[in-house]
Amino acid sequence: MQTVGHSEHTLKTALISKNPELVKQYEQLDPGEQRLLNEAFRPRSDLFGPITLHSPSDWIISHPEAPQDFEQFFSNLHRKSPSPGKQTIYIQCIGQILTFLKKKKPEDAFCVVGVTMIDLYPRESWNFVFGQASLTEGVGIFSFARYGTDFYSSHYKGKLKKLERKSSSDYSVFNDYYLPEATSVLLLRSCKTLTHEIGHIFGLRHCQWLACLMQGSNHLEEADRRPLDLCPICLRKLQSAVGFRLRDRYKALVRWIDAESTDTPRVTPKHSREELVTLPKPVEAFKEWKEWVTRCLAVLQK
Repeated sequence: MQTVGHSEHTLKTALISKNPELVKQYEQLDPGEQRLLNEAFRPRSDLFGPITLHSPSDWIISHPEAPQDFEQFFSNLHRKSPSPGKQTIYIQCIGQILTFLKKKKPEDAFCVVGVTMIDLYPRESWNFVFGQASLTEGVGIFSFARYGTDFYSSHYKGKLKKLERKSSSDYSVFNDYYLPEATSVLLLRSCKTLTHEIGHIFGLRHCQWLACLMQGSNHLEEADRRPLDLCPICLRKLQSAVGFRLRDRYKALVRWIDAESTDTPRVTPKHSREELVTLPKPVEAFKEWKEWVTRCLAVLQK
């Protein structure tokens, strides 16, 4: 295992910047928010750790790219921010990809994110991606396909008897396509990918500073290692783009986990799409993350 290490000075500059205006902006945050964000460069922080690399196929090794600090994010003229008339995030179940989402984007949408059970291949040279997004168009897509526990044991060999050409609007080929059981692990994985792709739409690039939701992932094992939370540098970017108090954000996340939802539709292998069964929200896999959020709240409320 290899660790991606940065000096305290490098992380502090990536978070706060050397630009006097951005430093002043940072100093105007309340003391609790500064205390939590400063964990980015505190040695041996128990809230935010370094990125770890486990194999040559991990994202940073396979797809080298320049890191994005807060100043680069803030000064990007092309990044999108919500406005009074465009502040809704729509989630759309679809079988086609980004051009479809662009055409279906409502007037008041900040972005539209598509959800599909079809494996995604942006180009022939890639094995697959969990999701992708267009920053300029405010659309994104992610796939549940590889999140089920039995995806890799499913076989379709021999089911296609002859090659057929279908129009781009004909999705009949996907009838009776694989549907995973909606477990808490699938929900956790899906939340990671969905929020990661929406982060891109807000202008956040792949994180190379600390263990973070915005890290790229090249395979399921790497995606599972990626935390559900943002590192302080990416958290400051999102706060700058959206405008929220960190304390309110973390309290809302805890409320979402604790809320007992009895109207979550779920399709199991024994039920068709037309026979949705209603089950409690499966959040067992979020227990460790909830404990982490609670510790962050303790830092914010000192």
